[in-house]
Amino acid sequence: MNKKKLDLRGTPCPINFVRSKLQLEKMSSGEILEILLDSGEPIEQVPNSLTIEGYHLESIEDLGEYFSLCVQAK
Repeated sequence: MNKKKLDLRGTPCPINFVRSKLQLEKMSSGEILEILLDSGEPIEQVPNSLTIEGYHLESIEDLGEYFSLCVQAK
């Protein structure tokens, strides 16, 4: 299955969470969205917020300059 990618590097909180959620809501159940996030507040807040919303986190990978967060659409 193809992964969709959403590059939110440089996007402040909570806008990055809102954009992530809007993209996930457009996707079919089971599809994977890879979200690129900055370190610090974005990677601390967005995964927690998506989990609270009921999304399943597939993986979080530290790529050095930024993080890759893979989330499954509901």
